[in-house]
Amino acid sequence: MEIAKSLQQIPSSYIREILAAASDKNVISLAGGLPDEKTFPIDLMKPMLESLSDMTEVFQYGATAGYGPLLEFLGDYYQLPESHIAMICTGSQQGLDLIARAYIDPNDTVVMEAPSYLGAMQVFGLVQANIVTVPQTECGPDLDALEVVFFEQSPKMFYAVPDFHNPTGVCWSLETRQRVAELCIKYNVALIEDAPYRELRFSGDAIPLTSDFCPDHSIVLRSFSKIASPGLRMGAVTGKRAYLEPLIKVKQGADLHSSVPMQALLLGLLQHDNFELHIDKIRALYKTRYQKLFAELQRQLPETCELKAVDGGMFVWLSLPECDTFALAKTLLANGVAVVPSPVFYPAHDKAKAALRLNFTNATPDELEEAVKRLAKVLQEQVG
Repeated sequence: MEIAKSLQQIPSSYIREILAAASDKNVISLAGGLPDEKTFPIDLMKPMLESLSDMTEVFQYGATAGYGPLLEFLGDYYQLPESHIAMICTGSQQGLDLIARAYIDPNDTVVMEAPSYLGAMQVFGLVQANIVTVPQTECGPDLDALEVVFFEQSPKMFYAVPDFHNPTGVCWSLETRQRVAELCIKYNVALIEDAPYRELRFSGDAIPLTSDFCPDHSIVLRSFSKIASPGLRMGAVTGKRAYLEPLIKVKQGADLHSSVPMQALLLGLLQHDNFELHIDKIRALYKTRYQKLFAELQRQLPETCELKAVDGGMFVWLSLPECDTFALAKTLLANGVAVVPSPVFYPAHDKAKAALRLNFTNATPDELEEAVKRLAKVLQEQVG
């Protein structure tokens, strides 16, 4: 049986392939966006885990939108306007897939920053969207380029990760957020704000969500994978009711509902008295990991490489002199360190600027130091 044409156009995930290779115990992986397993709040979840056996109702079929008590809690937790609702999904990645299937017809235009999150490009590719990119600056998207695209191409939506962008780590400035919101309202473009790293800020003050400035022109994707556990596969989508009702309809056909016991478990975790302390511990751990990686990169890298500081998230972006980054990544893997080359984050690989994405959350300080030693050695030999 022949697979669908839309799937034929989607290349296999380079990141999945490199993570498989990086499972070799002799390889230090800076490739995947994996949280440290030590951050999983097992102790905080134990009371609810033990209570689940007495909650027979959560083992029955549930509402497609989500477990009622959790939805009620999230409405308060996220301070949602009365006109907005939340929907639980099986990881925020499913939320993105539901948005694409509910709203994108073949050749509808979707705008993204370049580089951008690989998983979003795959989702929009599967629904045969016309993906148009705008360059990214240190403060967020190039606003002039964004307005030109909005004006000339009338896109249906703008997908973005304003807080600690994947892959670059860029955090949009307040002024950029306000201007993007103004443009979305002016040109009637829906903002799809992906916020999986928002809670992982370890420096500076929190900035309002971009969607706070255009609440009726936005949908927000939220993830619990980074602050609870990826294995729970819990995410949430929030937005005005009119935007979310089509997603609920699509989800009903996709999986009826996400796991109700896991939703109850998540609610118990979020309500635990020590949950905020748990988040503080994650931030502190990742800050020390980031500082270690950044310091070693500054100390050991050739001067031809460029590194930008970040205030949170899970990644740093290492810009390189022009080179074949796929070949470089393979050489690095052969030398015991896994990284992700920049072209995988661009719809058109040939438009990519030479760079590597480096993760700092899932390696020990000693591993980070050794990884940079291996990385610097290869870079000195290959790009000078």
